[in-house]
Amino acid sequence: MRQPLPADMFDELCPSSLTPIRFGDKWAALIIRCLEHGPRRFSELRVPLRRVTPKVLTQSLRSLERDGLVKRTVYAELAPHVEYELTPVGRSMLEPMAVACAWAEQHWNELLDARESYDNATRLDRAG
Repeated sequence: MRQPLPADMFDELCPSSLTPIRFGDKWAALIIRCLEHGPRRFSELRVPLRRVTPKVLTQSLRSLERDGLVKRTVYAELAPHVEYELTPVGRSMLEPMAVACAWAEQHWNELLDARESYDNATRLDRAG
């Protein structure tokens, strides 16, 4: 039996949310992290990705599948179900993602300060 994904796997203050390096869509990197330790059902992915609507999660999974990063397997058993898992190409993203997350962690305060400064300046521009 595999371990369930922790609900707080992606805290809102997680460095991965500050990583400026993106591929796919906003949620692709988080989905790949969820699949790092093996296949998962959609309902399992929903636990740590609770901020993602089911529609957007489905779109993201389809996009990752189209790009060859995720494999979707349908099990037509007594209780049919679908599982998603990383392909070898998808697995190859784990190392660069770890480097990007480490970079974001190292520059956490600078990134937050830059965002806050930008947001404050944008608010002043719109108000003035």
